[in-house]
Amino acid sequence: MNPTNPSAEWLLVRDGRVAALGLGSPPDAANRVDAGGRLILPGFQDAHIHLLSGGIDIATAAYLYDVSSEDELVAALRAHAASKPDLPIVFGSGWQPGIFGDHNLTAALLDRAVSDRPVLIYDSSFHNACLNSRAVDMAGVQGMADPPNGHILRDAKGRATGMLHEEVIPVVAARLPELTEDDWMAGLLAGQAHANRHGITGVLDACVRKPEVTTYGRAAAAGALTLRVAGTALVTEADTPETAVARLTALRAAYPGPDFHVHSAKFFLDGVYENRTAANLTPYADAKGANAPCMFSLEQTKALMTALDAARFAIHVHVIGDAAVRRAIEGLEAARAANGPWPAQHQLAHLQLVDPADFSRLQGLATANIQSLWARFEPPYTGPSLSMIGKDRWPDVYAFRKMLDAGADWCLSSDWAVSTLNPFEIIETAITRQKRLDNSPLEPFFIDQSLTIEECVQGYTVNAARACWREQYTGMLRVGYSADLIILDRDIFSCPAHDISKTRVLTTLFKGKEVWRAPDW
Repeated sequence: MNPTNPSAEWLLVRDGRVAALGLGSPPDAANRVDAGGRLILPGFQDAHIHLLSGGIDIATAAYLYDVSSEDELVAALRAHAASKPDLPIVFGSGWQPGIFGDHNLTAALLDRAVSDRPVLIYDSSFHNACLNSRAVDMAGVQGMADPPNGHILRDAKGRATGMLHEEVIPVVAARLPELTEDDWMAGLLAGQAHANRHGITGVLDACVRKPEVTTYGRAAAAGALTLRVAGTALVTEADTPETAVARLTALRAAYPGPDFHVHSAKFFLDGVYENRTAANLTPYADAKGANAPCMFSLEQTKALMTALDAARFAIHVHVIGDAAVRRAIEGLEAARAANGPWPAQHQLAHLQLVDPADFSRLQGLATANIQSLWARFEPPYTGPSLSMIGKDRWPDVYAFRKMLDAGADWCLSSDWAVSTLNPFEIIETAITRQKRLDNSPLEPFFIDQSLTIEECVQGYTVNAARACWREQYTGMLRVGYSADLIILDRDIFSCPAHDISKTRVLTTLFKGKEVWRAPDW
């Protein structure tokens, strides 16, 4: 991926760095690996992932992504609770909003699974959660008022049903039993091992709070990280420019890197369509209509982004609806007007719906942080959001080609644990705009918005390294750069597009040391 030296036949590693590359016969070395002509690439970097949350899911939570009925949900939680008798709280993650929601997911249903311990289960987007009765009582939810940008669902009698939306979730979770430091470390080890298995040697954790920062810091100090982590620290509606800059400046000083550093500020400017909190410029097109406001006012957005930009933080923004995209652009434009341009690598993540007038405004302002796995027809999951957007706006949904053609910088990412972190399935979908062939795909979702394989690999290597502020020593195989590399079982540049998702990582090296090897390699 080095444009001045695009390919080589051998690579020499010394002291964790690339010492030489070349064509023809390789030099002598004490340890040699014959890749058999296979493709070797720089380690991939995922520039929008919730690595520690996903790892905690692996280590402590019931897997609910494939659950498709109430009985299956109850059975999965009951079995998980029995397998984790020592945990003071039962976690679950991944229930699908296309199957469950306000209409059928309640504390009463979860009580059928577990009633003697608090239960907290997150949906696949992590923007919705549900509690059992024990958790509702323990957290005092019945007497709690809705916080800004958060909502407690209540029945006709005003009683909390157990369902929570958006920013009330962390408020409630803070009142429930906490995981131990050992639980968090076990989650990190599980998460990074899962990432290494899929060829990932660097990440940007897209929302870090105290537990994440503390755990990453401990692991970095102990030399236990097998990938690099950039952290984006949460900024909330309760912040002022002064409080946000002070908090993030302290975190940056405490965790300067290189293996773990806090480099950006995270904004949620809206929610998700699944709970009707995505912010659109026009009312929703489905029968219910209505809309949702942005989670920060325009004045507050400009003030916060200007102050954080002046303090030289990257700004990383969750935007789903076109009103949230517009609000983020206006905030970043105000920051640039006040502070001047600099290589900040501000990022807009998700970009589900973008108004046509705003594609060109991304150029030179913000990187399009793309999760291409969602750019496909996949009922029942995509149905609600597409209905709310309206069919006449579908051409502007996940319109990645329009962004790149308008001059936007880009990187690819997963948003794991919201979806798979497998970069090869994500790359395949970016090219085909369909589900995998073995998963009954429908017609492509606006195939004209496809990316090329070259753009995808660049988005996972060179561009992702730049988004994480580590492009000076990672993202390509170049003399002096870190020896972070992967050996693949096929050439993804030449194989059929629908075979890319079958790609296996045979070996992952981080700083020249093997952190993953396929059992049969």
